[in-house]
Amino acid sequence: MEKEGLPALGWAARDTSGHLSPCSFSRRVQEDDDVTIKVLFCGICHTDLHIAKLTSNGVGRDGENTRGGFSDVLVVNQDYVLRVPESLALDGAAPLLCAGVTVYGPMMRHGLNAPGKHLGVVGLGGLGHLAVKFGKAFGMTVTVISSSPRKRQEALERLGADAFLLSNDPEQMKAAAGTMDGIIDTVSAGHPIVPLLDLLSPMGQIVLVGGPSEPLELPAYAIMPSGKGIVGNCVGGIRDCQAMLDFAGKHGITADVEVVKMDYVNTQITATIN
Repeated sequence: MEKEGLPALGWAARDTSGHLSPCSFSRRVQEDDDVTIKVLFCGICHTDLHIAKLTSNGVGRDGENTRGGFSDVLVVNQDYVLRVPESLALDGAAPLLCAGVTVYGPMMRHGLNAPGKHLGVVGLGGLGHLAVKFGKAFGMTVTVISSSPRKRQEALERLGADAFLLSNDPEQMKAAAGTMDGIIDTVSAGHPIVPLLDLLSPMGQIVLVGGPSEPLELPAYAIMPSGKGIVGNCVGGIRDCQAMLDFAGKHGITADVEVVKMDYVNTQITATIN
């Protein structure tokens, strides 16, 4: 019989609708190599939407039902505990463990962290605004690429991007062709990839992190002659997470957040979907 640990109050998806409702349950018993954590803040992103619908009442590798992080307490193996720098506000630090490492990890791996290099950031949502912040902290020249002219002021004035490129303006796109060393594509909706490849210099890479559901339409010769590449990334490992938090602490980087009570979680999920 499974032993029960601390009582917990969470919000659970009880079926594949993904709708969350209050749920009282017990966490697993804390072992010698575990840490019990009080949860103060947790973020919402598209991954949560997928998991709520696809893994409701799922069984983990240990044979027990999965119990997520939308609760007031969590028991974690010590090897998976991270240190948040004291300089970071916890509400703005929480989303870094998802959106932050999703963009930071591939930027480090693919050389998009070199001072003076030119980085393009497609989209200016949760992932995109953090890519801009990390890019500027690395000392890069950062251009935000968006189909919405309303994002211009936010990109240039609030986030400090160096330039703004309207992706549905053929003249702007043509003028910027071949100028970027790499691109972080954070858009989750379907969009053409070839115009973005045209922005890259030879050997440049696009990193896909937005995860659109539609297949990419990619002619081979859009990448072959200039050695351009397309790679992807989804969150990151523990070492990446801690390195990202340490870097964020050094440079004062947090996510821009709207803090709401858990009572409104379903409203926020709907807003995320829309």
